[in-house]
Amino acid sequence: MKDRLSFLLNRIGERLWIKPLLMCLLSIAMVFLAHLADQTPLEQHVPEVSIDSIETLLAIIAASMLVIATFAAGSMVSAYALTSHITTPRSFSLVVSDDVSQNALSVFIGAFIFSIIALIAIKNEYYGTAGNFSLFVLTLVTFALVIITFVRWVDGIAHLGRLEETVAKVEKATHNAFQKRLMAPRLGGSTVKPLHENTTPIYADQIGYIQRVDIEKLQSAAEAAKLIIVVEALPGTFTAPGRKLAVISSKQNELSQLDITPILAAFLIGNDRKFDEDPRFGLIVLSEIASRALSPAVNDPGTAIDIIGRMVRLFSFWGEGHMQQPVKKPLFDRVQVPELLIQDMFDDAFTSLARDGAELIEVSLRLQKAFLALSTTQDPAIQKQSKTHAQMALERQEKALQSSYDLERIRACSKLI
Repeated sequence: MKDRLSFLLNRIGERLWIKPLLMCLLSIAMVFLAHLADQTPLEQHVPEVSIDSIETLLAIIAASMLVIATFAAGSMVSAYALTSHITTPRSFSLVVSDDVSQNALSVFIGAFIFSIIALIAIKNEYYGTAGNFSLFVLTLVTFALVIITFVRWVDGIAHLGRLEETVAKVEKATHNAFQKRLMAPRLGGSTVKPLHENTTPIYADQIGYIQRVDIEKLQSAAEAAKLIIVVEALPGTFTAPGRKLAVISSKQNELSQLDITPILAAFLIGNDRKFDEDPRFGLIVLSEIASRALSPAVNDPGTAIDIIGRMVRLFSFWGEGHMQQPVKKPLFDRVQVPELLIQDMFDDAFTSLARDGAELIEVSLRLQKAFLALSTTQDPAIQKQSKTHAQMALERQEKALQSSYDLERIRACSKLI
């Protein structure tokens, strides 16, 4: 349930209209809540506030907030376009869900709506003495909130969409996906075991990427029908009609008459991949950013070198967590799920980097040093893949590098792995 809620909240965070809408509703509620003060003894204890002073403050807010909100939206759109241009379109969802920008836009629009509704209420003599005082306090609070939000937003918009900021967001999202998968290596399911002959495959009925697999739903369906379900497609897998999602097995029931709708419903399929439960997607996005930086049009090997360092940090975290992971009893014993293969993760992270950076000595050397660092980790699988990819990278570098001196440096580093 916690993972399902987290996934849903992340999708809501990618919708720019939700927070402004909530802030608008809150603003309207504040205007009417101020009227409730007139129904309390508060009128005897508060000073009488000039209506002209409230109107002046509200008029200032109303006149300025729409302009600032429009400027904020324009700045955000420019930042989003910049992100797709200098990094990769796959990182757009992380930038658009930036809390500082969304909160700023929501506050500006909410303050505008609050001031307009409050002005209408005052002009129609909706409030008494206590109501006017309450509205005056709420107006001051709104004004202060706008100032604080604007100051924070100015600092945030200076970084929004920048290459370094976007790369850091992608690394953080990948790290979070790694951490989630380390806590549940098989998404809470059990180890895949050989099945008996009475099995039936479940095929996809949609075209797209698997964004989430609801293991809890699969467990419920398996318990109801006394099945064993083996998941064949993890989050991030591209599906199409004919692509196997799972295999079901039962010793007791006839599988041909089974209703597979609950099983299909457990696989959430969308048009694109998501970072939440797909650790490999984060590695792919980082690799794409590095490849774009190495293109002749950009020619920015420094970014590729920076991303190589982030890859080392991520794989070191994965290896350390994988080795220290305690043996846990699976939460869902009727659902069998394969683990992520470290070979696939290394392919996602380093194959394009080794190909596109083979002609640059600084990138090639840093890549070999990265494999050397990863070869010293405690995880045997990472050690093996580090040596394999170091050799693959060396073959590309020997064909691409023209200087014998550069080749000697690369070979000397490769021999240490």
